[in-house]
Amino acid sequence: MAFLPVSVLAQTASRNLGDVVISADLKTISASVSGSTPELTNLAKMAFNAHGRYRLVPSGGTLDIKFTAVAANQVQVTVTKGGAVVLNQVAQGTSGRNAFFRAADAAVTATSGLKGFFASRLAFISEYSGKSEVFTGDLFFGEVRQITKDNAQAITPRWSPDGGKILYTSFYKSGFPDIFLLDLNSLQRTTFVSFKGTNSGARFSPNGSQVAMVLSGEGNPEIYVGNAQGRGVARRTRMSSVEASPVWSPDSSRLLFTSDAAGGPQLYVMPAAGGTAQRLPTSISGYCAEPDWSLGDPNKIAFTMRIGRGYQIAVYDMAKRTPAKQVSKAPNDAVEPAWLADGRHLVYTERAPNSRSIYILDTETGKRTRLSPDQLRQTSQASVWIR
Repeated sequence: MAFLPVSVLAQTASRNLGDVVISADLKTISASVSGSTPELTNLAKMAFNAHGRYRLVPSGGTLDIKFTAVAANQVQVTVTKGGAVVLNQVAQGTSGRNAFFRAADAAVTATSGLKGFFASRLAFISEYSGKSEVFTGDLFFGEVRQITKDNAQAITPRWSPDGGKILYTSFYKSGFPDIFLLDLNSLQRTTFVSFKGTNSGARFSPNGSQVAMVLSGEGNPEIYVGNAQGRGVARRTRMSSVEASPVWSPDSSRLLFTSDAAGGPQLYVMPAAGGTAQRLPTSISGYCAEPDWSLGDPNKIAFTMRIGRGYQIAVYDMAKRTPAKQVSKAPNDAVEPAWLADGRHLVYTERAPNSRSIYILDTETGKRTRLSPDQLRQTSQASVWIR
């Protein structure tokens, strides 16, 4: 169950604005990037142009980053600064494209102090085949694969920590929302839980041992937790309100979720083993939902907020405990945030009147870059596997 109604449309007109910078970033690194082949050069420009830490220049930048294909699945990256080599490394991947992203991540880590995220993988919902099915691909929508053919509505795909499985909710067969587990190697689908009422919002804990989910079999939609096989499911919340969108803390000890106990959707946190839920003092909107807790920066929580008649992404810093900050200014609704590895960038869905697309957002500068291509414009609900 989701608080954010999929029927809500942005009030502004849909425009393709490309990359938009809200505020100047005084800490960018000027860099020239190139590859030994046109494909590598194009990949390098695409990747680094989407990263808010770098400012691409034709030549004469602080850094010169070069990528060379040395084998089918190996790419060498060489980074020079002022004529001195600061990185010379060969990365191996599952394909030449994946090897490039791993090499690019090594360059980011060596030159910015941030963890690289280019080699992340996405699971997302697309209507490309005519139905809402689960697809996977790399961060820049290469190597895209349709992994369900249920011919039924599918929602909220979520990765296992090892990247080998995906949990998702589907109306497959029964016509009611059940939670399924899909093995990505065999593409074998098994029913994870199918209780009376709605079964949705399933999400693995970062340590992989547990799954949080939303079940309504006992009345209100409440948060439940079971093991990684869908057994031993036990109730965690006992509230008269509606609960949704559970997400784990990076150390798997706490649960963050949405509840309308205060009269409208707000964020609450509680011990994963059970206990009292405390409302987060985001102090930014009467509607806060769809949270995601950063693995890269355990103090940061991203969520969807309502502003005016639309929706944008906000970030709350639990260490600072100051009001949450709006980090997106998309021309359309910005919803469904999911953190990338560095705790600075995230992906989100931008929802226009006639399309839904996945974007990457730099939460420090507001720079946004569309990821999903034209042929996959009806895409949403992206989740990230951080390798």
